[in-house]
Amino acid sequence: MRRCDVVVVGGGAAALCAAISARRSGASVLMLESAPKALRGGNARHSRNFRIMHDGPTPFIQGRYDADDVRSDLRRVTGGRMDDVVADRLIGESAGIVGWLSENGVRFQDAGDGNLPYSRKTAFFHGGGKALVNALYETAARLGVDIRYDSEVYWLDLGEGLAPSVTVRCLDGEQVLSAGAVVAASGGFQANGDWLRECWGAVADQIVTRGTPHATGTVLKGLLDLGAAPVGDAGCGHMVAVDARSPRFDGGIVTRLDGLAQGVVVDRDGRRFADEGSDIGPTRFSVWGDRVARCAEGLAFSIFDSVIERRFRPSIFPAIRAGSVGELAVALGIAPKALEQTVGAYNAAIRSGGGLPDWRTEGLDPPKSRQAAPIAVPPFGAYPVRAGLTSTQLGVRVDERARVLDRCGIPMDGIFAAGVIMAPNVIGRGYLAGIAMTIGAVFGRIAGREAAAHARR
Repeated sequence: MRRCDVVVVGGGAAALCAAISARRSGASVLMLESAPKALRGGNARHSRNFRIMHDGPTPFIQGRYDADDVRSDLRRVTGGRMDDVVADRLIGESAGIVGWLSENGVRFQDAGDGNLPYSRKTAFFHGGGKALVNALYETAARLGVDIRYDSEVYWLDLGEGLAPSVTVRCLDGEQVLSAGAVVAASGGFQANGDWLRECWGAVADQIVTRGTPHATGTVLKGLLDLGAAPVGDAGCGHMVAVDARSPRFDGGIVTRLDGLAQGVVVDRDGRRFADEGSDIGPTRFSVWGDRVARCAEGLAFSIFDSVIERRFRPSIFPAIRAGSVGELAVALGIAPKALEQTVGAYNAAIRSGGGLPDWRTEGLDPPKSRQAAPIAVPPFGAYPVRAGLTSTQLGVRVDERARVLDRCGIPMDGIFAAGVIMAPNVIGRGYLAGIAMTIGAVFGRIAGREAAAHARR
């Protein structure tokens, strides 16, 4: 049985931060990534920014976003379902994480270069998530972290008070590895169809997974079976509206649909089912993900005309177009009369007042409360819409030192966690843009140094 100080399970940003942090703390580190090298990095490959607390402008982020602001945002989206101690640790350490990542090779976009929209809450990775991942892998390798790809951990053993161990399935067979400490940073179970169906029912088969196909939740389930305290809700996940033609896995951020608030959204029967104008801010993506998941067959259609189409970013897939609403319905597999009635009733109910944001409908159920522009100028267009699942929201409970807690609230000896596998301690429901990356980086750094200290005891 091989032994090292710290075994890090996972290959995304949280795992990389944990491995680098543990190695810089003097530990020997083995990192086990279940994906092949070409797909390394987990969901972080598809990221672009992360949320940080700062008391004033920096070269990478504008304005001011202090601890009270961050805490208030977290409380708002979670409805108060968060561990205050863990959340405060996240907020406090996020202030220094840009500097730490920069020291480890990550580059950030200049906030004042004019290439990005104004943001006082998030810093952007220069080159996006793939550049972040590549930089951290390069640093980890340079520091001497032993990185193994195609290495799936499918069993954990706490060692009955002795050193914990993991059983790994790799290309050349199985191996048992012993460690002074283990950091679990392997994500949720969003790529595990059987587990999703168990928790979500038939709708699970209608959802695409935006990120890695290697997030199967094997380590999460193993920890729960060993007595780790659960946190969050297995029936919840962070979803957004994506083009229904997206791949089953790994479509990433580019498959997200932007224009649902501009036109109308209908189900398979050609009926509107929500107020398209109710959410026009950054939360609109996740709001529509949940709405579409509840539709028959998990499918909806974003409908617009040639004028509306110029107001939003197009899909990476071509729009479905037709010269009339009836012809568009045929192309979508919707009864023409149903879609014509829906669009006609919507157009007739529009009341203008001031600028376009103030246009709304009257006497329509559901209403459209803002941006109710008529759908009248051909050619008419549509995008098919599905829910794209980013991550599930069931995890293991941890303390502010990233130690995994058992059901009695006692730390499990030598077991730490970082990233999505423990994110529900902070964000047990809802979502804030960039918060998952922050949790991964901050608690990866914490878990790595705590694991190293534990292994040296």
